[in-house]
Amino acid sequence: MVERTINLARSQPVGTAAAFIAGVGLAAILGAYFFQYVIGLPPCPLCLEQRIAYYVSIPLAAMILLGVSVGSSRKVLMLALLAIAAAMLWNAGLGVYHSGVEWRWWPGPQDCSGAIPNFSAGGSLIDQMNKTRVVRCDEAAWRFLGLSLAGYNVLISLTLAAFAVWGALAAKDQGSSSESQYR
Repeated sequence: MVERTINLARSQPVGTAAAFIAGVGLAAILGAYFFQYVIGLPPCPLCLEQRIAYYVSIPLAAMILLGVSVGSSRKVLMLALLAIAAAMLWNAGLGVYHSGVEWRWWPGPQDCSGAIPNFSAGGSLIDQMNKTRVVRCDEAAWRFLGLSLAGYNVLISLTLAAFAVWGALAAKDQGSSSESQYR
């Protein structure tokens, strides 16, 4: 079974990278939804922003799989994988920033780690309190082995970026070897 998987990865590295990215990315988003809706941990604005890379990368990985199945240009597949790598590297950077905010290494954005709104500004105090919902970015809602969800997002994003780069390099190498055969 392992040998068959390794042989498939060697023979179809672009498809393998895309399938891995789609599967792990989907698992990460489903995990985020689990923590939000089942466990009841509401996401902060930075948490929601970190999901954007997954919302882009998962469908793009699925389109890469479709492209592999219909014989799309290797350049298109390679560029799509590089776009996923760029999105995931950006996401890893955002996760590092968020983790640093949680550890109080640097200040976070004012909309999720700033001061509580001024309730003495006038109007109905009850209405102001009901409208105010601050999920703080500088407080980790959950940690496991010392890492918050933002920290795990960094690890997942870097892994997905590495697979995307591996797939793109493999697509480039496959193109180079097929071009040299026709010379």
